[in-house]
Amino acid sequence: MENTASKYRNLDPDKIMETVRALHERIEARFPGSGLGKVVGELSEVAQETVARTEWIQRPHKLLRFAAVLLSVSIIGLVVGMVTHIHQFRFDDYTNFSQSLDATIGSVVFIGAAMLFLINWENRIKRERALKAVHELRALAHIVDMHQLTKQPEGCFREAQPGLPVQGRVMTPFDLNRYLDYCSDSLALISKVAALYVQGFQDTVVLDAVDDVEDLTAGLSRKIWQKIIVLENLRQALGGSGTKREIP
Repeated sequence: MENTASKYRNLDPDKIMETVRALHERIEARFPGSGLGKVVGELSEVAQETVARTEWIQRPHKLLRFAAVLLSVSIIGLVVGMVTHIHQFRFDDYTNFSQSLDATIGSVVFIGAAMLFLINWENRIKRERALKAVHELRALAHIVDMHQLTKQPEGCFREAQPGLPVQGRVMTPFDLNRYLDYCSDSLALISKVAALYVQGFQDTVVLDAVDDVEDLTAGLSRKIWQKIIVLENLRQALGGSGTKREIP
């Protein structure tokens, strides 16, 4: 029972990739060769890359960890050596005692600073790679928004004027509804892919970047759903009428 419950406490990368592929297939089936389908196809590749990146980020950097362990052992060795040979310190000679103590403390501080540097260096390397990937997802969200930007609900209920050049894809109100719905689904999946980067890597900078992507996709999705509501209201007001016309 516990194992079953644990499946729903973490995002499953395989399920996310499967959902992205399913969305891509649905878009290609209804809108073959569309720009949105190409964007979601790219998202499918990005999701696969994300799985490999997150696995790399979650793995410890063995060389840096080994160097940090060596420095930790050095600090312990210095402290143990100082305690072991404490009888050699001439407490009655303040000058020699203070110089020996300062040298020992200085060595411990220097080695400790080097150890912290190595640990932070590992985090910085992983953070830089994660932030670069999150930036790509942010760009994909804006590209999805560009594809729905010119899709206006009113266009489905206006007759195309004869003699004018035809541009865009023929869409009925139902087609436009599905297109906008696919855009919203694409944005939701972008945010889920971004969330994979903080599932096993607790970094505040990366977490803030992922939160920004989630806020961005949520805001863009709200705009899409406003169009869907307007489209449904127009359909009901016109009694379900609506002719096919070219939607740029």
